[in-house]
Amino acid sequence: MKKIIFTVLFMGILSGGYAQDSSSPYQAVVALDGSGDYTSIQDAVNAAPDNRQEPWLIFLKNGSYREQVIIPATKTYIHLIGQDKNKTIIHHCLNVGGKPEEGTEPAKTAYWKHSVHNPSSEVHKLEGSVVYIKGDHFYTENISYLNDWGVDSQNGPQALAMSSQADCAAYNNCIFRSFQDTWMTSRTDSHRLYAKDCWIEGAVDYFYGSGDALLENCTLYNLRSGSVIVAPSHKNVRFGYVFRNCIVDGNTAAADGKQKLGRPWHNSPRAVYIHTTMRIPLAPEGWTNMGAIPGLFAEYDSRDAEGNVLDLSQRKTEYDGRGPDNPPKGSCRATITKEEADGYVYERIIPGDDGWNPRAMMEKLPSPAKLKKKGDKVSWKAVPAAAGYVIFNNDRVIGFAKEPIYTLPSEVKGNLKVCAVNRYGSLGTESVL
Repeated sequence: MKKIIFTVLFMGILSGGYAQDSSSPYQAVVALDGSGDYTSIQDAVNAAPDNRQEPWLIFLKNGSYREQVIIPATKTYIHLIGQDKNKTIIHHCLNVGGKPEEGTEPAKTAYWKHSVHNPSSEVHKLEGSVVYIKGDHFYTENISYLNDWGVDSQNGPQALAMSSQADCAAYNNCIFRSFQDTWMTSRTDSHRLYAKDCWIEGAVDYFYGSGDALLENCTLYNLRSGSVIVAPSHKNVRFGYVFRNCIVDGNTAAADGKQKLGRPWHNSPRAVYIHTTMRIPLAPEGWTNMGAIPGLFAEYDSRDAEGNVLDLSQRKTEYDGRGPDNPPKGSCRATITKEEADGYVYERIIPGDDGWNPRAMMEKLPSPAKLKKKGDKVSWKAVPAAAGYVIFNNDRVIGFAKEPIYTLPSEVKGNLKVCAVNRYGSLGTESVL
């Protein structure tokens, strides 16, 4: 018997950590302190089965994970669930800047040390994003995605925190931070992306690309005077970028009335802002040129920080094209009607023909009732539809359970918390003892 147990543990260690806890609702747990199945997120992703048709749940305990994470195209239905978005951080320092010319002053070449094109850099030949999603049906919540180059330098060149090159990618209660090109959406027009309650921070084209993307209740945080939020490149989409009930905000430098909602990168891009609260003033024209002529750059019911409806009469409607693929001049309207705005909704944009429903993944289960402790046991009333539970001691995860009872380790001091986990891995509301 001892030999069998030793073999199981040994095989678990060889696979990247400890043998999986059968009482956990997650298929894998990542923890820097070695208390999970893996200490590396990438190792946990690599160990997931290929071509899944059901969620593969990976839980990340709080920690500062300095690594690049790639979700390959074969790793479908990966769900990355963080413990706390402010304390579960995936980050790396990289950019895609080219080799500086000789004679360039050192202050303008600091980026080269962290460029993926620099043979002497630790990030040489890495993908040009801290996290790169290629596998369809990716879901994540409660995680900060940071590009350290953008955050620390507050400068270019391009330094992605997230590249989402997959269909059916969903983001809930996450933070994205860089400076230039923080988040690239899919190059494929037919791909769908949904984000809810997220914080997206940058200064230059920091949400850009293609695909149908709906962002609800998100904050777009600008970092400098003259920031530009989006730079889409849609060619043939139904909706493009849709921001509903979002907030445009920024630091002191960005509050000077020179911010832009977006500029047209390629093709015939589309972006609409609906029921947006502008906590900082924008430039009266709202949009700016880049090279293409937008298919639609428009707003409906934009308001200031006090809730007053903004005057959109000076918004830009005439654009200058550039390059052989664009006309020299073009126009598009800057507002849409209420009836049109009512058509830019989740039910029309997201489900598609396959019934994709990321809102269901994000539904918080209620807090477990009748939480009590007796001796070394803590118990609670089962939560309907729960796949399992996470048990916390203060802010430390101490265990998982599939049934509403847990045996406490001896070192527990302070308060206990329990939350239910739904079938998608999403954390519910905590009960505190």
